[in-house]
Amino acid sequence: MPTQRRMRFVHGQIAWMIGTILALTLLSSLSYELFFVLSLIGLLIVTELTAPVNITPAWRRRLLWLIAFGLVGFTIIVVRRILEILPPEVLPW
Repeated sequence: MPTQRRMRFVHGQIAWMIGTILALTLLSSLSYELFFVLSLIGLLIVTELTAPVNITPAWRRRLLWLIAFGLVGFTIIVVRRILEILPPEVLPW
């Protein structure tokens, strides 16, 4: 049974990522940053939708590391975008 739940999580995440690639391709706005952000959102959604009620298996606890690295990557993307928008006179360097 744990393997079945784990595979349901993996299949859900893969389906989300393939759907993201297809949607971004149809909209002609496929980029690494946008794909990363939408995949992270998908990871968070699939994690919540497949969460067990009573016990948290060890593999789900390890997902916290993946989510943490994803949030760090998201923060880097946001900071880079903000620095691109700001005029050069505002930046101290």
